[in-house]
Amino acid sequence: MLQEGVDYYINEDGNFVFTKQYHQKRGYCCKNKCLHCPWDYGKPEKSNNQPEKQPED
Repeated sequence: MLQEGVDYYINEDGNFVFTKQYHQKRGYCCKNKCLHCPWDYGKPEKSNNQPEKQPED
């Protein structure tokens, strides 16, 4: 059984939004780009390859 405030909340538009805890409990990614996806599906990857600053002369 789903619990409001634990598994989901209702946003200002009246939509049900599943929480990170719900997704983790379910155990897999549905690939719908959910707002609280613990697997970050559909979010841009973070890059550590940022250009280095050139020393100023």
